[in-house]
Order: sequence, then C-alpha cells, then structure tokens
Amino acid sequence: MATTWLDDIENKLPVKILVLFSLGIQFILFFCAGVRRREASGCLSVVRVRLLWLAYNLSDNFATFTLGRLAFSSANKGKHRLDPLWAPFLLLHLAGPDNIAAYALQDNELSLRSLQTVLSQVIAGLIFLYRSRESSGHFVRLASWVMFAVGVVKYWERWLALQRGNLGNIRDSLKKQPPPSVNNIHAHREDVKLKNLEGFDSLDEESSVRRAHSLFYICKSGMVDSGMVDSSEGEPAGRQKFLEKMEHVEWWTIVEIELSLMYDILYTKAAVIHTRQGYTIRVISPLAILTSLLLFLFSEEYRDSKVLLDTATTYVLFGSALFIELSSLLNAVGSSWMFATLSDTRSTWLRYTFLCSGRWHRLRSFLVPFGGRIRRRWSGHMGQYNMLHFCTRPDTRPLLGMVANWVGFQEWWNRKHFSGATKISKEIKRSITNQSDHLFKMGMLSTLGMIELKWGMKTLKIHQVVKEFEGTLGSEFQEGIIIWHIGTDFFLSECNTDYADDAIVKAIKALSNYMMFLLVERPYMLPGIAHNKLYERTCELLLQGGRHQPTGVASILKSLFSWHDEPDTSARATHTKKHANGLYNHYVNLNGFTLKTVRLTYSATVAEQLLIYKARRNSTTESLKLLLQVWVDMLVYAGNKCSRESHAKKLGSGMELTSIVWLLLEHFNQAALEHRALQELKQGGGI
Repeated sequence: MATTWLDDIENKLPVKILVLFSLGIQFILFFCAGVRRREASGCLSVVRVRLLWLAYNLSDNFATFTLGRLAFSSANKGKHRLDPLWAPFLLLHLAGPDNIAAYALQDNELSLRSLQTVLSQVIAGLIFLYRSRESSGHFVRLASWVMFAVGVVKYWERWLALQRGNLGNIRDSLKKQPPPSVNNIHAHREDVKLKNLEGFDSLDEESSVRRAHSLFYICKSGMVDSGMVDSSEGEPAGRQKFLEKMEHVEWWTIVEIELSLMYDILYTKAAVIHTRQGYTIRVISPLAILTSLLLFLFSEEYRDSKVLLDTATTYVLFGSALFIELSSLLNAVGSSWMFATLSDTRSTWLRYTFLCSGRWHRLRSFLVPFGGRIRRRWSGHMGQYNMLHFCTRPDTRPLLGMVANWVGFQEWWNRKHFSGATKISKEIKRSITNQSDHLFKMGMLSTLGMIELKWGMKTLKIHQVVKEFEGTLGSEFQEGIIIWHIGTDFFLSECNTDYADDAIVKAIKALSNYMMFLLVERPYMLPGIAHNKLYERTCELLLQGGRHQPTGVASILKSLFSWHDEPDTSARATHTKKHANGLYNHYVNLNGFTLKTVRLTYSATVAEQLLIYKARRNSTTESLKLLLQVWVDMLVYAGNKCSRESHAKKLGSGMELTSIVWLLLEHFNQAALEHRALQELKQGGGI
C-alpha cells in the first residue's frame, strides 16, 4: 500500500524534530560560547551561561541518540529517503562550533577516553550509510558521502583540539618548539600604517593584542609549569629589547589579553584552527557543503513532492551548516591568531604579501563590524564578601532565602546573596604592579619565580614591625586572611580617616573583601588548606549580638523581597561599624587566648598595633599604607602560590584577579632572566 502524505508526517516527523533540535543546540553553542570569556554578571549573562552548560551536555548525547533513531527508522526501507543525507550532519553536530571544544578543563584531560566514542560514532555512521545505499538515489548518495567526509574531518578536529588543550600535552609540545622568534615583534611596525586604514577606531587595542601574541610564550610555559623559556638560545637580545619597550605599555592590558588567548587554547579549537591544516579545512569545508547541496538539487528526491517535509528539513540543515562554516572561515582569517601565524611564518613571500602590503589589515578592518574582533579584555571587577556584613544581617530572612533553606541550599544562598563585585581601582593596580616589581628588585623570589617569604612578612619587615604583629599572619594562609580581614574592619571602625585617604581606604576594603570572597566562594584559587570549620566558628562568634530586627513596614518588606545584599551596604554601614567597635573593645581587653577566641584576639591585635603605628608616626595615611601593602602582599602571594591548574580552570568562567597577578610575576621573572642571559652573553663575548 502506498505511503500517504499523512503517513509520512506520522512516521518521519519525530526524526525531523530530533534532527532540528540537535541543530538548535548547535546554534546555542555558537551564539552563547563567548559569554564564558567574561565573568557572568546580570540575569541575562547568568541565563546564557546556564543555557550553554545545558546545551554542551546535551549536544553529544542528543546527536548520538538521533543518529541511532535514524538507523532504526531506516529499517523500513523505501525509495526517496533523505535519512542518509541527515546522518552526516549529525557528525557535524558532534564536532560542534569552533568557539567551544571543552566546557571544563576535565574534558581535555579525558580526551583520550573520548577517542573510543569518536571512533564508534564514525563507524556507526559509516555502517548506516552503507546499509542505506539502496534507499536513496545516486546523487543523494554522493551528497551523503561528501557530507560524511566533512563531518568526520570536523569531528576528528574537535578531538584533536581537546588533545592539544590538555595541559600535559601543551607542556610536551613546548619542549619541542624553538625559542620564540622576534619576527612578530618587528611586525608591530605596521601599527603606524594602520592609522591610515579605516575601521580601526581603537589602534591601542589592536597593538596590545599583537604584543600579547608576541609574549604569549610566557603565559603558555607558565600555565603548564614548564619553566621559563631558555634564554641562552634563540634571540635574547631581540627579546630583551622588546621586554624593555614593554615598560611603556600598559601591563594589565597585555596580561588580560594573554589569558584570553590561553582560554582559546584550553576551551576552543584555536590550537587546531590556526595551523596550515586548520586553515585548509576551513576553506574546503564550505566548498564541500556547497557541492553536496548542488548534488542534492540534481537528485530525484529534490523533485519529489511526497518528501516535501524532508526537503525543507534538508534545506535548513544545509543553510545552517554553510552559515556556521562560513562564519568559521571569516573568523579564522580575521582573527588576531592569523596575524601571529603570518608573523611567525618562515615564508617571506607570505609575510610580505599579506602583512607588509596591508592586505590582511584591510581584511580585518572589513570583518570587524561582522564580529571579527573578539572582546578579549577582562570586565575589571573582583568579588566582594565581608564577614561582619554577613554576621550583622537582619533577622528577617528573604523569601528566596527561606526557599533555599527549605530545599537544602542555605549555604549556597548565603554565599551568593551576601556577595558582590567592585571595579578594580587605579590605586589597586598601581599597588600590585609596584609590589610585584619590588619583589624582583629586592631579590625576594627564587630562581623559579616563587615567593620565598611568608605572606605579609615582606611588608612587615620593610616597616620594621614584625615583632609587633607576631602571630597575626596565622599558621595557614586562609587563617591569616580571616585574622587580617576582621582586624581591618576593627581598625577602620576605630580610625577616623580624612577625605584625602578615601582612595586608600576603598582599596583596603576592596582587597580585604576580595580575599575573603575567594576564601568563601573560590577556595581552590588560594594556596594551602581550606579551613571551612575555622570560618564557621568565627562566624558564630561574630554573630553574637550582631543581628538586628528591621523596624518599620518598609524595612521589613525590603528584607523579605531582597534579591542581593552586597557588602558595605549604606543602609547597614552604621550598624556594622557599631558592632565592629563592640567586638574590638571586647577582644582587645580579653585576657589570654582560648581555642574559640584566638583568631578574634589576633584580629584585635592587628587593629591595636595599627592604631599604635598611627600614633607613633602621627599619620593616618602611613598606617593605611601599611595595611594596604599587607593586603597587596597577600594577594600577590595567593596568585604566585595558587596551582596553575586552578588558574586554567577559572579561565573557563572568566578571569580572576589572582591569575592576572600571577601572570604579571611571570613576565617580570622572564624579563629578569632575559636580562641575565644578555649580560652573560656580553661577558662571554657572544654579542
């Protein structure tokens, strides 16, 4: 009995829905993957991150399930079927878009295990096409095999991207690479020519991206803990000259861009795209898809009105694949990675044809309006969390907090509800840069670039107050953060600051709250052992007499429907300061130490000694500078001692200030090594 049009809808529509749903997942990945470069803030960004997480986890499983469903439906063989043409598109979906290869660092680490999945899916698709060879016409079979070849190559390329994004494989590859060349440094001379080109409104940004590519070898070697580049080989004079010029460039911008480039290596397909083979695939892939589409247009199935729904679905698949692959080609050609590739190429003709002539710059300026430039800069914000602010919260719990408590997510709610973010000030940036540079000038780092002194000890030694603050740094790093965090609030509540000191006070509060934010929200970004029990016991002591009952209908309603309660809220600033004064007066006069109160007693000692230092110097500013330098010292220590894997892990959800600080130290250390190698060459007559 002939299949009717209604029977075709009933039998084939579920498969079409599965195929189109798999395609929809690819578009979610394509459009939402870029949000991970920056810290998710705002409801829209959070939704995009959650949607991306869901799409990434569904993509492989759903495409695999749909491929199996196609194989099952092909058991009812008949003429004019387009299922064999859809199967290769599912392999293309398994490959995913170029802007996301791994969602988490563990995806790269498990890449070898995923090889069996890749091979099994390719073999399954091959068997399916072979068994379906008689269920469709000649042109559809040819179109299917062309698309199958594209799908296999792209799927294999994704697996290679996961392999090359593995930290261990990156370390091995660096050992085989020659010392960095200075060709891309000379290419920066083309920045002057860019002023005459239209489309580049931010020349400084473009120039910074190119300089970041030139110094990216420092970030790569530091991230995989392979040590610095051997300065005795290659061109130390050229690299040293370039690093000296970098003193006149904004270091923060360069480091931010380098970390963004590292994100490309770890979480996208950049490691395989920007190679000779990768560029070739991006040129051939759209042509192959277009060839397959033309073969389909010549087929009998295309002219058969009984498969109208199949034809429409096939058009959607072809159009979407062409759009994504053409976007991939344009993004690859116009990417700053292309500039780095052309700068490092051994082909003088290629470099002259595209770089020196300005052709590539004009092409990039044309592609910028179409999304050719990636936003590589960091948001410039750091998290904030204050213990006293949390412990002086109102007795009236928000409605969402009640729901979170009911479902067992009270701790998660407390971390999110009472945390916030603030923009990094110029005062903080200047202090961190000066502190990092000072570490090298004073010889306080080992030959491996690691800080040798205990956290905070450098500042205390410089100000000659080590004995006065004895014991306050804690036996573990996180214990020291808690002591100085509370001690900072004690001191600021007792110290009357002038308007001229507002910038320093804001910087101190921001750094103190940021370090506590890391301890509570991201302990993996801190060195040493996590002390959750210590934090909880300290909160119990701070809670005594701290909470209050809001008065008035407006205050009660505000507490009930509060969505966010960030630190230093002006509405509770007075109450928090009053509670800090009471706690300080209690613990500073407490005789002896007990197991429960020892940290708060040390915190009171911190505030007391800072007040004594203020009186001795007769300067509030000097005591504030001492406190700021201690916090900067702790921050630099945290970035330097944090595991490289943690820095790499955090890049998957936006940059972290400690990662930027770590990379700053890596650059200063490399500059010192280059300078030392250059001096040795001069003494040995090598130059």
